[in-house]
Amino acid sequence: MPGWTTFDAFLADVTQAADDAARRRLVDALLKERPSFPWIEGTVVTFVYRGSADSVALNLDTIPSDPPFMPMERLAGTDLWTLRYPFESDDLLDYLIAVDDPGTPLAHESDIAGRVSKHWRPDPLNPLYVEAGETRVSVLRMPGARPFIDWTTLKAVQRGAISEHRLTSSNIAFADRKVWMYAPPGFDPTAPLPLLILQDGQWAVGPLQVPAIADALIKHRRMKPTLIVMIQSATNSTEREREYIQADRYYNFLISELLPFVQTQYNVDMTQVGIGGVAVGAVAAAAAALSNPVVFSRLLLISPPLGGKGSYQEVLRGIVRNFTGAAKLPSRVFQSVGRYETRARFIKPAQSIRSILEDTGGVAYRYVEVGSGHGLVGFRGILPEALTWGFPGGA
Repeated sequence: MPGWTTFDAFLADVTQAADDAARRRLVDALLKERPSFPWIEGTVVTFVYRGSADSVALNLDTIPSDPPFMPMERLAGTDLWTLRYPFESDDLLDYLIAVDDPGTPLAHESDIAGRVSKHWRPDPLNPLYVEAGETRVSVLRMPGARPFIDWTTLKAVQRGAISEHRLTSSNIAFADRKVWMYAPPGFDPTAPLPLLILQDGQWAVGPLQVPAIADALIKHRRMKPTLIVMIQSATNSTEREREYIQADRYYNFLISELLPFVQTQYNVDMTQVGIGGVAVGAVAAAAAALSNPVVFSRLLLISPPLGGKGSYQEVLRGIVRNFTGAAKLPSRVFQSVGRYETRARFIKPAQSIRSILEDTGGVAYRYVEVGSGHGLVGFRGILPEALTWGFPGGA
């Protein structure tokens, strides 16, 4: 075997090859020697794709173009497409490979779902991915990034119990929505336990792996044993935004319907109730905690869109202002934002809240900027820190 230690060494051999047949044999040898990609060398990452195509591109939502593509180049005389690009040492990003995509702006696309299904695919050479329903994205984890593992595969971790329920709300006018309840391993049903309520329960119990993360944190005493309730969001994205951002009725649902229902199932320590979420689910969490910080004494905010222009902009900006004017705030607050999220919509309001809470006494506050964009990969990467901060264990 050639034993290439760098991608440049491989390219040098390809350049010196006698003919195309020799180049293709070198490609065969490379993929046999190194079956998993991308190849990370310091801060430079090499992506490859092998296959017959007219065009191949890296699809990464941190790329400031429409569509967010970087073209890959075909290695002459072969069917290997390559791209080398530098990243920050702590980046944790999701990406796809676009094959024979028309390259026209997504803003003018009439059938985005059809286009994605036809042309965009996960990296077949990358074993690291996140799956949500029928969608799978590949994961780039740089050496300095937060760990990104499949928490459900940890064999030495005792598992808690997850029960599924159905709930109907008169406040929000929904029926038969799913609620997942997690009880920590070996919990005593007679002893009151802290409670965390998470929005977008279908993500929390699915690709975000919240129960499995909690199992591991509790085992290692990084998180105290905590009940976690994960409420399914509206399946329609427009309705989900309306529920979570215009959150008065949602707050009433939490107080008058969800919490009483949870208390019929478990013994809850009402002095340690937290609420959290990702994206607009974090908006609903912030609104609830600001409305009643006595009940919701713990707040976990992961990338809430609290700025910029567009729908509900005044409501969203009002939530940021309410952190300043609040007579009382939650006693523990965790907040994170992605480095590659939109500045006006995510980063600036996050920094505004940071400037408020860092100077506020009586609040145990942690702010983290992660090397991610706005997606499930970044959300899952930061969740262990969020859970640990909200409900710290004895370690």
